Amino acid sequence: MNELIQKFAEQADLFADSKLQMKGEYHPDWHDIRDEKFAELIVRECMRMCEVAEVGLLTHGLKEQSYGAVGAKQHISDWFEVDR
Repeated sequence: MNELIQKFAEQADLFADSKLQMKGEYHPDWHDIRDEKFAELIVRECMRMCEVAEVGLLTHGLKEQSYGAVGAKQHISDWFEVDR
């Protein structure tokens, strides 16, 4: 598994544990909470990569091309309903 994906999985596990104040016991909502956080982390990383692309394009004087990265970030945010 990709190192970053593994990191996101671990973060999602910890988030679900802390949200439910888990102390080793089973909670029926744990997987749903964990999966939602895991997906959110991946979506936010995709949005971050759009920002990286935008900055790179702007750095090279490609302002109009950078609008594509801005549009992609907006579309990802809207599609997955994740706030920017």
